Amino acid sequence: MASGGEQTGVQDQIQFGNRAPYCLLNQQVPVLRLYLDGRSDLRPDFRLNRQTLTYLINTLREDRDHGWGQDLEILVFIFWLASATSYRVVCRAFDMPRSTVHMIVHKVSKMLLHIKHKVIHFPSFEELEEISTGFANLAGSPVFGSVAGSIDGCHIRIKPPSADSMCYLNRKLFYSIQLQALCDHRGKYLDIFVGYPGSVHDSRVLRNSPIYLKALYPPERYHILGDGGFPCLSHPISLITPYREPLQNASQRRFNFHHAKARSIIERSFGCLKTRWRSLFFKDLEVKPEFAPEVITCCTILHNICITNGDITEPEEGQLDGDDLDDLQVRDPQSGEHTRERLAAALSAPNEDNLPPALRHHDYL
Repeated sequence: MASGGEQTGVQDQIQFGNRAPYCLLNQQVPVLRLYLDGRSDLRPDFRLNRQTLTYLINTLREDRDHGWGQDLEILVFIFWLASATSYRVVCRAFDMPRSTVHMIVHKVSKMLLHIKHKVIHFPSFEELEEISTGFANLAGSPVFGSVAGSIDGCHIRIKPPSADSMCYLNRKLFYSIQLQALCDHRGKYLDIFVGYPGSVHDSRVLRNSPIYLKALYPPERYHILGDGGFPCLSHPISLITPYREPLQNASQRRFNFHHAKARSIIERSFGCLKTRWRSLFFKDLEVKPEFAPEVITCCTILHNICITNGDITEPEEGQLDGDDLDDLQVRDPQSGEHTRERLAAALSAPNEDNLPPALRHHDYL
């Protein structure tokens, strides 16, 4: 794929800044030819547009005088994620040894993990105001203007490990590990927690995550939204879930309707992950279980980078539904039901927008 030799032109060599080139790119490799021509659409092969891929390469760039070159390593890693294929197929696509592909995948994943705190983080005060306004718009009601995020869990298929495999068998009878994610109104991740076996209930995953144990988010007077797989909480975090079926009155039905409109952004976010990074969701993740959480984390980091760069992938049909593995609401002594009742009452209270014309602009004692 590459060989030592004299410099033959800027396009032919891996970028090393002012250092001498270590190896030369073979431009006859089709995926490299697409990248090097500077104009071809990269999304079919890399699932990223050229602007996002350039941003990623510049963000991860290091000064080196040896190795395959960072641009090439990132291309190999992204191609592997996007194509949902084995190391053997990737090594043929790039004309390099299989052991090199394995080394590159692990190496670039570590580089991405190093920038995780810069890409996935809780919002500033100014950003929080924008997020809460965004959720009010999603819900279609200003009552949800105190919402600071939407949380849910997602099951990632894996090959069953040799030890304790039954711990990874979930209720839909496939082996998985869990990704718990909290996102903002755009579907950008604010927090992730990944690695619990598929047999563990959503509520237990939550109770063992740092966001719950350390009460990291949301701030006081704000709430996050979750589905029926989570407990309705007021402490240590404020987490509001929908009313359980059967619903008792119109107020509860109205609350659940607006709650679902706001909360569903997390399902849309998972749908984007499933569509872009097919290796995570369309078949069993072909890595060792201990490496799987690292790969999933890298995909969430890339997801946020894509949103930042306006590189949006629409979820494919059928990918917007939640996993529906844990839709069994849990009662909790630290219940947030009082907060939910207050929000439901505010949502059903009359205001200028929902009063009939004859009752507007009057004072009532």
